[in-house]
Amino acid sequence: MGALQLGYNLSTSAAAGADPVADGRAVEALGFDFVSVSDHLHGEHPTFETWTVLTWVAAATERVALVPNVLGLPYRPVPVLAKMAETLHRLSGGRLVLGLGAGGADHEFEAFGVQRAATGGEKLADLDDALRALRALWSSPSVDLDGRALHLRGAQVSPRPDTPIPVWVGGYGPRMLDLIGRHADGWLPSMPFVPPERFPDLRDAVRRASEAAGRDPDAVTRAYNVGAHVGRRIDGRPVVSGETADEVAARLAGLVVDLSLDAVNLWPSGREAEQRPLLGEVAERLRGAVG
Repeated sequence: MGALQLGYNLSTSAAAGADPVADGRAVEALGFDFVSVSDHLHGEHPTFETWTVLTWVAAATERVALVPNVLGLPYRPVPVLAKMAETLHRLSGGRLVLGLGAGGADHEFEAFGVQRAATGGEKLADLDDALRALRALWSSPSVDLDGRALHLRGAQVSPRPDTPIPVWVGGYGPRMLDLIGRHADGWLPSMPFVPPERFPDLRDAVRRASEAAGRDPDAVTRAYNVGAHVGRRIDGRPVVSGETADEVAARLAGLVVDLSLDAVNLWPSGREAEQRPLLGEVAERLRGAVG
């Protein structure tokens, strides 16, 4: 395992006073390796759109990688997404990591009138088609592809990426894990859905699928979305918490070692403005503990 990558999830809140661009700059100054932004567009609470936030953060920063966490596949046509990703990757100096999911929040897509797959099997087929199409569009001058619902005829994306765009996929079902092992560059589950006690079995399923596909299983990044809080201990919730930054960092270090993690993405729990500098301290101590 290489050096641990540490990320921080930015809020998409568009409430009065919200400034995700300033937050992104602050996160970069704290030494985090990447920022992530979730992709829930529907709802009565004011929020910003994911890709626009990432673009503004990219323009205001110099170093941090940019991770949509994760894009709901039905929201954006795959060839358009391929073009969007190439553009942001190029303009940011190669900093995009494309987080992608099959799209689990069906009520959001229904509310927006977005066409979606009707069954879990169809969602997986569409995600499989999307991954194949993205790779082809980023590497070939012209792409023909016939999938379940995706049909390309001489599709072209130009320019094509000068450097690879990693694709991290979120998901945890058996067929999803097999797909990740066969096609993805990284696995990005979240603690509420994949608690630490389940993680090793699912991680090993990804490894087996990678090996069966003739891939190096260690080449698939093992990332983990983890809620974190410094201050009063939070019990009964999927959050790593502790009274001090040292305590939280020690608990996270245990997860990194026990789960063989390559990347930890911290989701602040509590008042974000207060938690951000504290989680910066956590990240510094965690990096010192595990390298």
